[in-house]
Amino acid sequence: MFRYCPSCASQNIRFQDNKQFYCPDCGLVYYHNTAAATGCIITTGEALVLLVRAKEPALGRLDLPGGFVDPAEGALECLRRECIEELGWDPLERRPESRFSFFASFPNVYPYRGFPYNTCDLFFTLEAPGLTGADFRLQEEEVAAVRFIRPEDLDYGEVAFDSTRRALRAWVETLGRPKRREGA
Repeated sequence: MFRYCPSCASQNIRFQDNKQFYCPDCGLVYYHNTAAATGCIITTGEALVLLVRAKEPALGRLDLPGGFVDPAEGALECLRRECIEELGWDPLERRPESRFSFFASFPNVYPYRGFPYNTCDLFFTLEAPGLTGADFRLQEEEVAAVRFIRPEDLDYGEVAFDSTRRALRAWVETLGRPKRREGA
């Protein structure tokens, strides 16, 4: 990533231990930390809310509302901001009783403009019964469309990122299975 040390401009800088840049000439240690990102599994009672990505990486593939956590921002603040930015929908505005619930976390590599960003993706759930496409005002630069997909109809091959596939699979296996009726 660095060709020159950002402190002394030496060309001797090297990446080591898969996490830090070190310059033997000035002693700089720069940690290349993992970025935090969020995703939300929103359920309407019948379906999952999935986004169709409008830009690279993974243009046209399915994703969850969410994104990178900004500096001085918590994960829940990020998730709410991303829902507002991507969907034009504030999940807490009309349903103040709604709560994001932490569900799972998975590592991911987010390829962006030739750089692989290591991320720690935090996944939350949110129940929004009765939610429809009419509730959204899409940010078309980021989201091409919203799809409502029943868990049993989800094609994991259409999902954009490994961590998102893992989160959706885990959700379906633990929480998303249809409830069995008595005597069925």
